[in-house]
Amino acid sequence: MKWSWNIGRYAGIDVFIHATFLLLIGFVAVSYWMRGADPAGIVEGVLFILALFVCVLLHEFGHALTARRYGIRTRDITLLPIGGIARLERMPDKPVQELWVALAGPAVNLVIAAALFAVLVAMAGLVPLSDLSVTGGPFLERLLMANLFLVGFNLLPAFPMDGGRVFRALLAMRMEYVRATSIAATVGQGMALVFGFAGLIGNPFLLFIAFFVWIGASQESSMTQMKSALAGIPVQRVMITNYQTVTPTEPLTAVVEHILRGSQVDFPVVESGKPVGVLTRGDLLIALSQKGMSATVGDVMRRDLAVAESTEMLEGVFQRLQTCECHTMPVVRQGQLVGLITMDNVTELLLIQSALKQDLNLAKA
Repeated sequence: MKWSWNIGRYAGIDVFIHATFLLLIGFVAVSYWMRGADPAGIVEGVLFILALFVCVLLHEFGHALTARRYGIRTRDITLLPIGGIARLERMPDKPVQELWVALAGPAVNLVIAAALFAVLVAMAGLVPLSDLSVTGGPFLERLLMANLFLVGFNLLPAFPMDGGRVFRALLAMRMEYVRATSIAATVGQGMALVFGFAGLIGNPFLLFIAFFVWIGASQESSMTQMKSALAGIPVQRVMITNYQTVTPTEPLTAVVEHILRGSQVDFPVVESGKPVGVLTRGDLLIALSQKGMSATVGDVMRRDLAVAESTEMLEGVFQRLQTCECHTMPVVRQGQLVGLITMDNVTELLLIQSALKQDLNLAKA
């Protein structure tokens, strides 16, 4: 994610913090200062937010490490002002696995809350809930209540919260996965309308939550329908077979001529028929501005190559296209380049399928 900084690698997973997180820290500090807090109070307020986001980070590691048990890798975890995002390579295939992955995050917050409760009881540090506020009361007890709030909020049955995935997983145990997603997304959008109405007559922050939930439900439903449309289709049925290749020793001038004479913008780089890299239009333009026409393809091509086998199913390849930050992926058969798969031709396939489905529905009507 852009504007994110790597703050470490833990359990084999890179952790990033988004630049906007610093705005949250600044907002909290200014809020305490405007309420007349002394420097110690301002520092405590900032430390509370940092402690809360450590709990959020542990929540995301709960998802990531549980997914790892099912052979699903997590690319990274990013902390945002609205929470954390663990980017799994894919969602679990079995509903029961998705259920446990979704529940793992809130379970971590529940364990943290139980541990804090035990510490407070041992220290005789509990105070009545009426004495607590967002900024007032014992530090650990406020952190305990914040973790319980995270559990309750995340278990609301609405995407993109964990509760939406829990609800979908439970439904998918009894019905087809796409239908389960559609029902869960509809329930989530219904909750978004309730949040939005409450926001109009009360807390404006609920309007932001309503927008967040509505968009999350729509995206989840669209992605699931897309995966269903691509399921069972081998890459070799839709790959591009009319394409131009380049070699590492060719000058960039040759690539410029290929672009000007055709519509291809990304070029597989081959040696003896085997792909060894990809030269993208973006990398080409940067190289031309920095190195000029004298540079060769080998100087600027991407060598961290992601490839697809021609017999692979399109659904899995499409997921890799989304996560590898590449627009074009070479397709190989026994190591030899036989085609290209791009986001554009996958999109074209989906549009064609949608048009055919509409025509079929009209014919039935």
